[in-house]
Amino acid sequence: MPNPTAAMLVIGDEILSGRTRDANMHHLAGQLTDHGVSLSEVRIVSDDRDAIVDAVRALSAAYDTVFTSGGIGPTHDDITADCIAAAFEAHIDVRDDARAILAAHYAKSGTELNTARLRMARIPDGATLIDNPVSAAPGFTLGNVHVMAGVPSVFQAMVASVIPTLTGGAPLISKTLRIERGEGDIAGPLGELAAQYPELSIGSYPFQKDGRYGANIVIRGTDGAEVDTAIDALAQHFPA
Repeated sequence: MPNPTAAMLVIGDEILSGRTRDANMHHLAGQLTDHGVSLSEVRIVSDDRDAIVDAVRALSAAYDTVFTSGGIGPTHDDITADCIAAAFEAHIDVRDDARAILAAHYAKSGTELNTARLRMARIPDGATLIDNPVSAAPGFTLGNVHVMAGVPSVFQAMVASVIPTLTGGAPLISKTLRIERGEGDIAGPLGELAAQYPELSIGSYPFQKDGRYGANIVIRGTDGAEVDTAIDALAQHFPA
């Protein structure tokens, strides 16, 4: 049986403008791989309502689970929660359990729970909260979509809460072989190997160093013995 599939939706003008570099995809991909879930697609969209709604609907229908990153803070451009609600045609408003979490958090520092901060307690009907041990404001899960903050430390904490709840498959095993030959020399045997092992993912990642060409060949799969056999066959074809 193939592993469950996942997609990620990164939301924010700051990502697309180059002002902020996304670090969350790398973290999520590693966590899902270890859990036996295949991250199959990542999209980045601007802070545009229609774009977010359309992407959520498409990804939710195509994959077993979806993670979103960004747009659930207190400012006017934090529209993700409303867009998720619209995608699922759910009512959204300040919810008592989310308000209580924020009230307790801000009371500790004597900070006012003002209207802006209350925006982070707006949760769609039917959603379950995702714990945020870093800054309290919760994420939430609606349907198969997990809605998370964009701040990396908060995103990582939320991922840690969600991953154990997912049904995983067999963890992916990865082996790498460095070949000091150009891809033009490697391509033919590599294509034959890929045809021989259709269940494996075989990637070629070229490099140039000190005027010499080479490639790191990465073979991934859920069957460790098959990965080992394939990497050994390739090593025999291209001895060091």
